[in-house]
Amino acid sequence: MENQTTVPYFLLLEFSKNRQLQLLHFFLFFILYLATATANLLIISVIAFDHQLHSPMYFFLMNLALQDLGIASVIVPKSMINSLMDTRQISYFGCLAQIFLFVSFEAFELFLLTVMAYDRYVAICRPLHYEMVMNWKACIKIVILVGITGILYGMLHTTGTFYIPLCSNIINQFYCEIPQLLNLSCFGFNLLEIGLLGVSITAGFGCFIFIIFSYVMIFKAVLRIPSMKGRQKTFSTCLPHLIIFCILLVTSCLAYLRPPSNTPSYLDLVFTVLYSLLPPLFNPIIYSMRNKNIILVLAKLWRF
Repeated sequence: MENQTTVPYFLLLEFSKNRQLQLLHFFLFFILYLATATANLLIISVIAFDHQLHSPMYFFLMNLALQDLGIASVIVPKSMINSLMDTRQISYFGCLAQIFLFVSFEAFELFLLTVMAYDRYVAICRPLHYEMVMNWKACIKIVILVGITGILYGMLHTTGTFYIPLCSNIINQFYCEIPQLLNLSCFGFNLLEIGLLGVSITAGFGCFIFIIFSYVMIFKAVLRIPSMKGRQKTFSTCLPHLIIFCILLVTSCLAYLRPPSNTPSYLDLVFTVLYSLLPPLFNPIIYSMRNKNIILVLAKLWRF
């Protein structure tokens, strides 16, 4: 293939040539997607329809659930359809769209988690200024800004990934993943995308430092609370956020910093599932289990 314009489609990773195993893959991914969609839609519905949860923290949580649903919807259905139809193909523009949407949603999540850390910092360390700083107008502007930043981030990475000629159309992954596509480059190195990845690592590290600093200040403030019940209530709103961020950061680093192989690797597959599919499923579960307000609303809905 002389350049990228001659690539009409890509061939994704085939889990198995055995028809029964293909149907098993379809069934397992269907269960995973159904559980992810149900959990996130439940969180979105609970926050949207219960007036007690109409606060900035839950507004950000609802947007987190929306983007988690988006991540799962971008990559899982196509893999399910391929297994069901016994095919490996994804069109060139389908692959391009998959990378753009996936990276945009991932960037949205990273920046939103950073904003949520700041929200908790203001609420706990500057409670008298909270309503002035985190009012509804400011929250809506923040989410719009985060969304636009995520879209621009996705556009840059998509352009960088497809900028140079590709010498193969075989992707050793079940969806279009940037490291695997970079491995198809005719030149061996994509300086533009490597530069963008460097910017991404810097941005991710900056968000990490900001979140860690925020939580150091939060934990200092929590330790000054005389009531044990007050400490527990504060920790119940902060720990889920910190756990989710750590899961996203660790799994993303394992997936992107590990050099992709030229042959299908089960280790690459495991890391990809860890950072792309499990966080959207576990995020609403972690928040539901640790947040008493959400548990109470879910209990009310269950009784009805």
